[in-house]
Amino acid sequence: MPELIAPTKRLQSSWLAARDEWSPGAHQDGSGLRLAPDADLVDPEVFSEWTERLRRQSDRAVAVGEGRVHATHWWIVEGDSYLGAIDLRHYLNAVLLDIGGHIGYSVRPSFRRRGLATWALGAVLPEARALGLDRVLVTCDDANTASARSIERNGGVLEDLRTTEAGVKRRYWISL
Repeated sequence: MPELIAPTKRLQSSWLAARDEWSPGAHQDGSGLRLAPDADLVDPEVFSEWTERLRRQSDRAVAVGEGRVHATHWWIVEGDSYLGAIDLRHYLNAVLLDIGGHIGYSVRPSFRRRGLATWALGAVLPEARALGLDRVLVTCDDANTASARSIERNGGVLEDLRTTEAGVKRRYWISL
């Protein structure tokens, strides 16, 4: 049974195996890799620092840096296997309103088509409500029909398709 956990150094080897399934340089929504763009995550100390940075990003008392917002990160796991990631951005800036939304997620390629994204998105919606949000914006690439289905299965209502600097995005709102 999958569960959501805080990022942890304990799963480094599984996380690295998952990373190797992605194309080099591929964007992994919700992973927090933008907080470690050039880091050598094979190094246990660097990996540990990165997971700590991910956990701290939800602390509103800690500044997150220019262009960033506070966010809570979870890993989708089953036992000791890293299956993917999801994050909840506590509020939106202009870029997130246009492109990224409140929630981003990705599932490692070998575990797709099992309903994990749909399940994880549904599991995070009560967390969004607990933050005081009454609706969340969730976006996906126009061509990503699997992600669109996951959003729609969780009550997403399509607001529009928008051409952005990251391509054409489907923008959905989910009422909480």
